[in-house]
Amino acid sequence: MTPYEDFSYFLYLLIPLVPAVLLGILGFSGRVRAVWVFLSTLGMLLFIARPLSVLYQIAGYLLFQWIIVRFYLHYRTRPLGKNRADVFYLMIFLSILPLVGVKLNPSVIALGFWQTVIGFIGISYLTFRTVGIIIEIRDGLIKDVHLLDFISFVLFFPTLSSGPIDRYRRFVTDLDKSLTRQEYGELAAHGMDYIFRGFLYKFILAYLINKIGLDPLNHAFGFRPTLQYMYAYSLYLFFDFAGYSAFAIGVSYLLGIKTPENFDRPFISKNIKDFWNRWHISLSFWFRDYIYMRFVLDSAKKKRFRNRYTASYVGYFLLFGVMGVWHGTQLRYILYGLYHAGLMIGFDFLDRKNRTWKFWGKGPVWDLFAIVVTLHFVMFGFLIFSGRLG
Repeated sequence: MTPYEDFSYFLYLLIPLVPAVLLGILGFSGRVRAVWVFLSTLGMLLFIARPLSVLYQIAGYLLFQWIIVRFYLHYRTRPLGKNRADVFYLMIFLSILPLVGVKLNPSVIALGFWQTVIGFIGISYLTFRTVGIIIEIRDGLIKDVHLLDFISFVLFFPTLSSGPIDRYRRFVTDLDKSLTRQEYGELAAHGMDYIFRGFLYKFILAYLINKIGLDPLNHAFGFRPTLQYMYAYSLYLFFDFAGYSAFAIGVSYLLGIKTPENFDRPFISKNIKDFWNRWHISLSFWFRDYIYMRFVLDSAKKKRFRNRYTASYVGYFLLFGVMGVWHGTQLRYILYGLYHAGLMIGFDFLDRKNRTWKFWGKGPVWDLFAIVVTLHFVMFGFLIFSGRLG
């Protein structure tokens, strides 16, 4: 069963959510709620992961990641613990190895239904969570990881299939935090608002756009149908994915977890950097913090490039190249990543030149023009992503 895909899933959601709401209203401690989050996560896997035998595979994947985390935590926190780069990179490699196997060649998985199940429940998002833990252990930000918290975080069922991507320390802080009745009431009210927004986005707007806008264009080709497809697909992609995210955030809120926002009106962005601060926020910030910034800072420390802008530009290609491959190894995803790297570099170059040449002004008219231009660059990127261009 795919989360949030049909209405029957929301009936199953009542099983963990009704007790969670009662615990919140009655003002139970954070630890009591944490136990319920853990039990709910395991329980919902029984509905999500079918047939039942796939739970053994999920358990095997989780055990593999737990061993990696515990080994590296022991290595970093033992007396006279070292911080060797080769050990760190080995742990990262081992953690992403199942994802690499699924992305590059599903046939490397011995059990035939492993790729289907793990791909379905979102191995990418599970991997992001464990890799984030390993990185923060290396940085000394995480001193200990408890098994029950680890399971709740990695398999947290509201965000299991499509994110948003949370951070371990933030998640555990919410998990342990005791909320007053008033605090929980406000959080639950916001959660219901997100859930209703999800129904509007996914089951009404995305459905209508797909039915009226996309379906008639699937077999129509040429410049005009392709242009129409670009607009329709971009809107469909936003409302469908933003609907999923709204459901995930809303359900998380009802469980007392403030899962981070994933979209912030991305189609009113004034430039491409602004867009990536608004679109799939948890993913773009994850890549920014753990790949781009670390590469740029390490390049400056080791003086890899004479020009600091060169480090930044190479970092953009690294960031968006990885992001493209994360979506898939097909050419369209790689081109999508390289396209956005080019947009980021182009904007950065023009923005710096504008400080001297003043060819781009300020004010409402310029802002509106910037929004329209950015929107079309972004939508063309989605057209590449869709595979419509071949």
